[in-house]
Amino acid sequence: MKVLYRLKDAGYQGFLVGGAVRDLLLGITPKDFDVATNALPEEVRRLFRNCRLIGRRFRLAHVHFGNEIIEVATFRAAAAPEREDAEDVEPDSVNEGGVTDPAAEPDVEAEFTAPNDSEHRAFDQRGRILRDNIYGTIEEDVWRRDFAANGLYYNIEDFSIWDFVDGVSDVRARRLKLIGDPETRYREDPVRMLRAVRFAAKLDFSIAPETEAPISKLAYLLDGVPPARLFDECLKLFLSGFGAKSYRLLKQYGLFEHLFPLSAAAFTLPPYAYAQDMLERGLINTDERIAAGKPVTPTFLFAVLLWSAVLRELNERQAGPTPDLAQLMQACDTVLRAQQSRVAIPRRFAIPMRELLMLQPRFNRRSGIKSLSLLQHPRFRAAYDFLLLRAQVGVADPELAKWWTDIQLLPQEERVALVQARPAEQAAEGDGAATPSRRRRRRRRGGAART
Repeated sequence: MKVLYRLKDAGYQGFLVGGAVRDLLLGITPKDFDVATNALPEEVRRLFRNCRLIGRRFRLAHVHFGNEIIEVATFRAAAAPEREDAEDVEPDSVNEGGVTDPAAEPDVEAEFTAPNDSEHRAFDQRGRILRDNIYGTIEEDVWRRDFAANGLYYNIEDFSIWDFVDGVSDVRARRLKLIGDPETRYREDPVRMLRAVRFAAKLDFSIAPETEAPISKLAYLLDGVPPARLFDECLKLFLSGFGAKSYRLLKQYGLFEHLFPLSAAAFTLPPYAYAQDMLERGLINTDERIAAGKPVTPTFLFAVLLWSAVLRELNERQAGPTPDLAQLMQACDTVLRAQQSRVAIPRRFAIPMRELLMLQPRFNRRSGIKSLSLLQHPRFRAAYDFLLLRAQVGVADPELAKWWTDIQLLPQEERVALVQARPAEQAAEGDGAATPSRRRRRRRRGGAART
């Protein structure tokens, strides 16, 4: 309200826009608030001392109120006419597995500057917007919005909703419909396909047939989106309380294999097909934790997403029937390196994820006092939840999961007595996870001199 009224008092237009207006019409408390104005970013910054300008692709003003950020965007002009040479480059550049072959693709990052737009607007060879900072009016700005349900403007001057695209009707019908030609809009920003899935899952909206039709054909365009941006989108898809439904829609439209190609390829192979059920169960559990107000972490999410790919890599590199921890670590690192080209997982999540997976073989060791040290590991809780998930799909022994559940409830003296009385185990069979290798301690040569 402060942002809207200060813009108004300074003689500018200020509108609440996008998802906040949609959610208020649906009776949902908005998660965040965005503002659109005819004030330029530099003019917004002069009005608010607590303002920072960000972005190269889209210049935005962020007004900070403690931990809250109000995003203020200047009205943008209509997009440039569709390029004649922005043709579909998919047929010769996609292999049988549905994974794009970079060597077969043109340089999609090469910029195309729209006529008469100087340095303010640029597209890549597929029509994706790389930069767009040409400002316009509210009547032009509405055509830059993605879905009609998000193209609503709440006017602070008379408390009315400005609706240029029949968005109110879409909200009432719980329908997602792209503004403009769907194929052109997806080419401008392929992430709109992920947004369609996310809003459909979150709001229980249907996707209009004309908006839905091009998604599967244009899914390969996600391969050209910056991996860091796709990481943010994955968090919104899977960690907002509707991850299981988002995953099913991603699979339905052929989008998942462009986000996690190694996992998608492993799901098609019989030895790892169970991992798809494991992923769905993990997402359902995550949704339930969010609904209950419990914390969730991307570390566990990406461990479940990449487990099948790690196992496949591990089994392809192992020399014997029981791979060791070093091979498991190498498999984790190989999969994580490959994944960075699609969804960039920051080190603060990638390293704990690897630790979580490396702990799985240690659950098989339940004899000896050293086995109890696992309970003190900082990743134990997440690793234990992962063990329970493996047990649910039948690749880890349910008795093993129950043992680790029960021992957490015992006092320390009873824990010690339990593990000391238990004989050493043989390596447990399961989904192929490595088993801890025991190294014989080498006896020191020599010693104290005899006198």
